[in-house]
Amino acid sequence: MLCSRKVMNFLLRKDVRKFLKRKDSDAGDRGRALEDLRASLFSELRTSDGAKRLQQRLCGPTVALSFNFLVSVGIILMNKLVLGKVGFNYPIFLTFIHYSLSWFLMAIMNFFSFLPASPLSKTTSYSSLLALGIVMSLSNGLANVSLKYNSVGFYQMAKIAVTPSIVLAEFMLFQKTVSFQKVLALTVVSIGVAVATVTDLEFHFFGACIALAWIIPSAVNKILWSNLQQQENWTALALMWKTTPITLLFLVALMPWLDPPGALSFDWNFRNTLAIFMSAVLGFLLQWSGALALGATSATSHVVLGQFKTCVILIGGFLLFNSNPGMLSICGAITALGGMSLYTYLNLLGCQQQAVKSSTRLPSFSLPKSKLSKESSDGNSASESV
Repeated sequence: MLCSRKVMNFLLRKDVRKFLKRKDSDAGDRGRALEDLRASLFSELRTSDGAKRLQQRLCGPTVALSFNFLVSVGIILMNKLVLGKVGFNYPIFLTFIHYSLSWFLMAIMNFFSFLPASPLSKTTSYSSLLALGIVMSLSNGLANVSLKYNSVGFYQMAKIAVTPSIVLAEFMLFQKTVSFQKVLALTVVSIGVAVATVTDLEFHFFGACIALAWIIPSAVNKILWSNLQQQENWTALALMWKTTPITLLFLVALMPWLDPPGALSFDWNFRNTLAIFMSAVLGFLLQWSGALALGATSATSHVVLGQFKTCVILIGGFLLFNSNPGMLSICGAITALGGMSLYTYLNLLGCQQQAVKSSTRLPSFSLPKSKLSKESSDGNSASESV
């Protein structure tokens, strides 16, 4: 009793009461600040323009490309495990599982209102979304089939053809031209990757046909992703949410043609299922990070990033794991990295020039002059720009 009475007397002291009240006030301020932050976040996600600004603020080109690079390396290793050691020999069905998990995760985000809002239906035609869903199913499905039948070197050689396909398609569809310096840098990159992967070429007729059929859908897929996000205010997750059901439908149509029978009779034990599930999680992250990268940069830059990944893996294996691809391959990889560095520098230079041009246009949008500015001298009467 004596102890409890002393505690009560201590708590009832004037200075202690002020201290506790101040602590409660600080906790309340922090709680209100968190509530305001959450409210502002939800308000931005409810409109397509706000969601687009939020994506640009949180995920710039460097973050998006780095995120995509790390996930790409991870899914290559995981898919090699699934298609090799696990023996899941159904590449289209594996792609279907990837997109099914992606749709399920986005459905959960949509239920809790974490999915960004889509632009108005009038701004984007349904034919554009349908075309994107179809080329997504063809691009990702045929890529996995190509990896099944072709060597990594042949797969990378086919990937080189995507770069001129993107440049040609963007010129035909959007009259977008590329400077001579960028063409020269991309040529150096393509030659370097070709030399780096020439030692791993294994020709398979059916695999070569699949690789050739994959080039055009892959190029169109990247162009549409980049254009819809940059021109029509789509965010990566909102566009994924709209196109994933279409992709799933066309993957189901591709399965009987390109997958062998017997997928349901596969040994679905815990180890195999866990490996396939982890591959599907990385597949969702790869699709999301790829969409972020295409929205923040361009289709050509995304292809160059994929070739950069190949060269880094090749050189990293030589330096860290004592693999010996040959000096010819190492020299090709170094040449490709030099071309990529030049291409990146030209892109950054172009972005700086665009920023300077946009800043020179800003003074044309001016606020009305105040009385004070009217009374000032002519040399100081410039209006403020918005």
